[in-house]
Amino acid sequence: MELPNYFLADLPDASTLTHNLISEACKTLKRNRERYLLSRPTEKIVHVLASLAQDWLDPEFAFRKMVLENGPAETGFTKETLTSGLVNFFSTVTKENLERLVLQDLGSARRLDEIVADELESKTNRASIDHGPELIAHFTGGLLPNPAITSMMLGLLTRSAQFFKCASGTSYIPRMFAHSLYRAEPKLGACLEVAEWKGGTDILESALFEEATCVTATGSDDTLAKIRQRLPVRTRFLSYGHKVSFSYIARETLSRLNLTPTVSSVADDIVAWNQLGCLSPHVIYIEAGGIVAPHDFANALAKELAERENVEPRGGVPEEVSAAIATRRMFYEVRASTDDQTKLWQSQASTHWTVVYEADPQWQTSCLNRFIYLKPIASVAQALMAIAPIQPHLSTVGLAATAHRWRELALEFARFGAKRVCPSGQMQNPPLYWRHDGRPSLGDLVTWTDIEFQ
Repeated sequence: MELPNYFLADLPDASTLTHNLISEACKTLKRNRERYLLSRPTEKIVHVLASLAQDWLDPEFAFRKMVLENGPAETGFTKETLTSGLVNFFSTVTKENLERLVLQDLGSARRLDEIVADELESKTNRASIDHGPELIAHFTGGLLPNPAITSMMLGLLTRSAQFFKCASGTSYIPRMFAHSLYRAEPKLGACLEVAEWKGGTDILESALFEEATCVTATGSDDTLAKIRQRLPVRTRFLSYGHKVSFSYIARETLSRLNLTPTVSSVADDIVAWNQLGCLSPHVIYIEAGGIVAPHDFANALAKELAERENVEPRGGVPEEVSAAIATRRMFYEVRASTDDQTKLWQSQASTHWTVVYEADPQWQTSCLNRFIYLKPIASVAQALMAIAPIQPHLSTVGLAATAHRWRELALEFARFGAKRVCPSGQMQNPPLYWRHDGRPSLGDLVTWTDIEFQ
């Protein structure tokens, strides 16, 4: 399927981009928003997005077929990983979930369409209405396409024109989604722009900063600080910095009966998007004292990852990544040869998966790409002490626990600072309406107007 050059990322050579071209693209987006998007009811936008998500779930949908055919070369993910990731994501984009998102964040499904009376109107005689930014500039980071596509949907719901500046080598799937939207609803597609260039290209980014009324950015803390310094005071800035996640396995789940499903759920979290998202686990903390010993769980997990490699292979990685994994493996091979509290399982003749078991509970940052640490601990208190260094960056805890301990453990992690606690196996599949980094994703974009009647 030949695609028209609707977006700057469609151009064959990014060197053709100029300050004036970016500036004019932003002005066009604002005009299109005024003409095509601003007056469109929430209900109709929800319908378009939910219908388009259903299209992406259809194996015969042209854009899905194109992504699965060309995506491995463009992204580095295998066809199997792309299929699983896209199906899991678009399965959450339903009419019900979109409506729940709006209601959860804004209090009324009509809040962006008309003046809505407050719940206590009879006492306060007050109402309110929201409106989104005129133009949102998104600086996306990482290979995972889901955050960028989610941002597209959030911006459409707030009636905002949007310019996506993707990191080098990451625009392919967001661009394909934008094309699919353009084909389904050209007027909505005309309110989006997708471009790709190397971060820190000041002459291009300054054009965005001059035009945008809101900037969102994902990246390292250093990158976010640099962007913040360059923004006008009037510009709203929503930043999503470095985050890490881990799994926690309660001892009660370590029975012979529960071993297989628990191991499978943990493997789901490791395999999803090759462990490259902020929601993927670096470490699995496993309580000692269960029927199945932690090192036996590690052995079972290694066997499961080996099986997954047959049905959902990881694929290749850059040489520097493979070298980093090999170096880390060598360290633990040496340690395991002299320390019976350290064990190592690994794929043979490749770096496709690695399981490291070590008694030291201290936090370790993984190499990712299906490289996981498993550490036995005596209690949740010990685990919290071990992860203290990453407390400011903690995102998600994948929890495997029986019903009578679930709430207790979830509350412990919430009080510690986790932004999300979910069942093991669902770490990379947050609900559409989840609060990213503990903030309301849709609510943070809008500006409220309170109306107090005479």
